[in-house]
Amino acid sequence: MIITLRSDATPDFIQIVLDVAARYDGVQPRKYEFQGANGAATEVHLLGDTSQVPDKAFQVLPGVRRVVRVSSKYRIIGRHGQADAEVGFEYNGVKFDESEVLVFAGLCAVDTRESVESMMQLLQKNGLTTTRMGAYKPRTSPYDFQGFGADCLPMVFELAGKYGIKVVAMEVCDARHIDEILAALETTGNPTGVMLQIGTRNTQNFELLKQVGQQALLPVLVKRGMGITLEESLNACEYVATEGQPNMVFCLRGVKSHLGDPHRNLVDFAHVPVVRSQTRMPVCIDPSHSVGRFHFAPDGLPEAYHATGMGVVAGASMVLVDFHPNPAAALCDGPQALTPEYLPGFLAYIKQMRAAYEAVVQAGPIAH
Repeated sequence: MIITLRSDATPDFIQIVLDVAARYDGVQPRKYEFQGANGAATEVHLLGDTSQVPDKAFQVLPGVRRVVRVSSKYRIIGRHGQADAEVGFEYNGVKFDESEVLVFAGLCAVDTRESVESMMQLLQKNGLTTTRMGAYKPRTSPYDFQGFGADCLPMVFELAGKYGIKVVAMEVCDARHIDEILAALETTGNPTGVMLQIGTRNTQNFELLKQVGQQALLPVLVKRGMGITLEESLNACEYVATEGQPNMVFCLRGVKSHLGDPHRNLVDFAHVPVVRSQTRMPVCIDPSHSVGRFHFAPDGLPEAYHATGMGVVAGASMVLVDFHPNPAAALCDGPQALTPEYLPGFLAYIKQMRAAYEAVVQAGPIAH
């Protein structure tokens, strides 16, 4: 059972809800604070057997907005049939919600200072304040480049601050990486923000999920596991949320399947509305790791454009995409990276696809 409180509920009202919940044997109340994109929200979750707990016991209390009996597997991240559920959050001045599409364009893996600075300059020139920069790279082969790790963090953060980048998406593979990122941010004077990324290979690394959830400062991007079900991947988000960090974005990045050839993965962006229906998380798409190559369609557009369009017209509100000033020299996934001259057109394409999506939503399905 979830008791959602009104935005103006005072601490005294919240305590009344907790006191009432404590009257029922076998029920453990737990309070959750959500910093949504449109304001803060408080929920009290009743854990245990609530079959004998009447809804009315809470509905009549001051400050209570709604009482919901949970039938979904996703107790914290789930939408629970609430069409007006608060979606998203705000972090470091950036709103992660469904009002627009955020583009995190950048390097799959940090290589040289010149590449990082060139990318940051490009982003600033095109009005972007978000990027991706990989410092820790789990690879299939132990002989492949694993990233520069903590050594490159100060440089990345300082350049992000210099060029007005507010959020850097960065994968972590171990709990110590979180500490290294926080230490580097502090050392450099917090010139930017970081979104911790759970990569596809770590979606079922449950101890890492718990550690990421236990830190309250940095939001989290969880990628779908490459070879597991959508439900299993969403449960990774539930792991993070149960540890105390509900500020998450879920990323679809294709699934590993021989049916996807010649693309790197079978593109799964048709699941965008599914995730939006089942959860309160904004949905991101990663066309670079889905398609896995820089190849042109007969219409002259890169295949990554088309994959991006599929996700955006389905309601995705974030795009994680690889760019590199010189893909031939990239230390990781160079063949799939777009080059700088494509960024203005890519952003214009996303804007057009988003406008098409909004027009259809506004008109409604019957009109079409």
